[in-house]
Formats: sequence, structure tokens, C-alpha cells
Amino acid sequence: MIQSVAAVFKKEFTSYFISPIAYVFIIVFLVGTNFMFFQPFFLINQADMRNYFNLLPWVFLFFVPAITMRSWAEEKKSKTMELLLTWPISDTQVVLGKFFASFAFLASAALLSLTIPITLFIIGNPDPGPIIGGYAGALLMGAAYLSIGLWVSSHTENQIVAFILAWVAVFILMIIGHPMVTMKLPSMLVPVFSYIGLFTHFESIERGVIDSRDVIYYLSMTGVFLFLNTQSLGSRKYE
Repeated sequence: MIQSVAAVFKKEFTSYFISPIAYVFIIVFLVGTNFMFFQPFFLINQADMRNYFNLLPWVFLFFVPAITMRSWAEEKKSKTMELLLTWPISDTQVVLGKFFASFAFLASAALLSLTIPITLFIIGNPDPGPIIGGYAGALLMGAAYLSIGLWVSSHTENQIVAFILAWVAVFILMIIGHPMVTMKLPSMLVPVFSYIGLFTHFESIERGVIDSRDVIYYLSMTGVFLFLNTQSLGSRKYE
């Protein structure tokens, strides 16, 4: 199984860097997040990255659908999906290979942003705990975003449609637990919506507090949408 997943991973991860679009995405991500973080940084005069991690859920809202929009949509458009599904590997292995490739791409972009904490350690004395926790939480949240984007991409062959639908799906799951939504709900539904919300679970993580409940939530969300992705491929075989 590991070899099969690794084969799909290698194919997908390599495909990201064949096109210059991947480099454009990474450059835009790094320039955009650095600009938004450092613009108010010297006014606040605090050597921490809390404002940076505050930005990531919204930056990922656009960056992650851009990563996943081609994953299955491109396979359908180029008519290679049927060939891929005839490989002697299971649907689950194909989905996992694509997921780990997109996650590695996202992690690569996050790794390149380490220039920010390095700069903070040069000019100040930040607490490394919240920074490490923030990056760990951002990757967990990114994994959930990616699984949603891959599931959406498996239902269309148009990359733009895949991007828009993934953006909408993630946005809904982000704000569903926000106070501006929950304040209008019956009190008995507030805990449910608060728990479902993607952003709600990142609020403690961005402060550097890693709660096992938040970790379980993001891993569960990722698992659910990867399972749905596998099911969507299975149903396609019988169309």
C-alpha cells in the first residue's frame, strides 16, 4: 500500500512544479502574507506571530482551493482519470497519494515562510512555543481545507468551478461557528455549530495552545472528506 501511495504522491507532487503556476502561487503567498504581517508589525512593537496566524485561515481560504482545483478536474478534462483508476491500486490509495502531494506542497510554502520567525528571533526575543504551535495548527487546518478541496474537485472537470465551489464550502464551514452566525441560532444549536466551525478550533491554536479536541476535530474533518472523495470515485466507476 505504501508503495502505491508513494507512486501517486511522486506523480502528483512533481506535476505541481512542472507548471510555473506553482511558483507563482508560492511567491504570491509569501509576498502577500509577509506584507500583511510586517505592515502593522512595527506599530504593534511585539515580537510574536499571533497576527500572522490570524491571517492564515483567510489566506488559506484562497490558496488551498487554488492548489486542489486541478487535482481531479484536470484528470477528468484530459481524460486520464479512467486510466488512473485502472491502475492496480485502490481508490483509497489514489486519494491518499493526491492528498499527501497537495499537503506537501502546502507545507513547502509554509516552510518558506520561516523567514518571518527567523527575523523575529534576530530583532527580538519571541516565545518559540506559540510559534511552533501556530505552525502545527495551521498545517492541521490546511489539511482539512485540502481534503474539502479535493472532494469538490472530484465532482467537476472545470478547474474554475472547482476553485469557486471549494472556496464556498470552506467559507461556510469557517463562518458557521462564528458568533455573528451562532448569535442568531437557538441556544441548543450553538454548541453544535460552534464545534463544526473550522475557524473556531483555530482560535486557541493561534495562541499556541494545542488542545487535543482541536487536533481530533481537524483530523476527523480531513478523514471524513477523504472518505467522501473515495466514495465519489467509487460511484463514478458504475456510471
